[in-house]
Amino acid sequence: MIPASELILNPDGTIYHLNLLPDHISDTILTVGDPARVAQVSRHFDSIEYEGQHREFVTHVGYYRGKRLTVLSTGMGTDNIDIVMNELDALVNIDFMSRTVRPADERMSLRIIRLGTSGSLQPDVPVGALLASQHAIGLDSLMQFYPLVETGLETQVAQSLQQTLGLPFAPYVVRGSDLLREQLAGDLLIGNTVTCPGFYGPQGRRLRLDLRQPDYMQRLQDFRHPSPEGDFRLSNFEMETAGYYALGQLLGHEVLSLNAIVANRTTGEFAENSGEIVDRLIVRTLALL
Repeated sequence: MIPASELILNPDGTIYHLNLLPDHISDTILTVGDPARVAQVSRHFDSIEYEGQHREFVTHVGYYRGKRLTVLSTGMGTDNIDIVMNELDALVNIDFMSRTVRPADERMSLRIIRLGTSGSLQPDVPVGALLASQHAIGLDSLMQFYPLVETGLETQVAQSLQQTLGLPFAPYVVRGSDLLREQLAGDLLIGNTVTCPGFYGPQGRRLRLDLRQPDYMQRLQDFRHPSPEGDFRLSNFEMETAGYYALGQLLGHEVLSLNAIVANRTTGEFAENSGEIVDRLIVRTLALL
C-alpha cells in the first residue's frame, strides 16, 4: 500500500496537483505549457465534457471528430513535468481505493503529445517551422533521481556533450516515441531537442548577467556526434521535452514532443505571429489524431 504522504489525494479523491479523477482523462493527452493555450486547443473540439483548473494545471476533456482527447497545461520546466507525468500515470495505473499499483496486465500506456514553442539553434531550422523531437537532451538534474537506462549512442552523446560544454555533470539523452513520430511527424522537420533548466542563462541569453562560458551558444550550435543516422546535432531548445521522454520511458508511455519554432537564435529573429504558428501545429496534430 502506498502511504498517504507519497500518493497524496485531495478530500474529493482527486490527485493532489492536477486535481483530477481517473475518469477525467483519456488515453490520448495533448499537453501545453501555457494555461491559456488549453482553450486554443479545445476550441477546435466538437464538444467539451469537462473543464478544471488547479494552480497552473488547466484541463479540458472533449471530443474531436469522435475521438476523446484531454488537453492539459503543465507550466514550464522539468520540475513541473515530474509532477504531471507521475500524476497522469497514477490516474491510470494506481488504484486510489486500495492505494496499490495495478497488476502489469492491467496497466495503461498513455499517448502524450507535447505541443510547445521552441527556439532554433540552427540556421536551417527557420522561424515558423514545425519540428518533431527524435531525441531530447536534458541539461537539468531530474534524472539524477531516477534509474534511467540509456543506450550506447545516448550515453556517448551525453558524455561528448558534457565534455563540449564543460559541464560538471552528464546530461541525459532519451529517444521519443517512434510510433507517435511515424504517425504525427509526416513532413515535419526532425531534430534533437535540448531541454534547459531555465530561459535566460541556460539558453544562452544575456540581459544584465554575463554567461560563465561566453561561447556557450556556439558550442551548442557546433556540436556533432557520429551516429548510424548521420551526424547527431542539436536542432532546438526548450524547457520540458527531456523530462517527458525520460519519465515516459520509465513509466511505459508513448511520448512525442512537437515544437513550433518561434525564434532563431543564430539570426536573432523572433516570430511576430507566434500564435499563428502554434495554431497551425495544433490544427495539424488534431487532424492526424
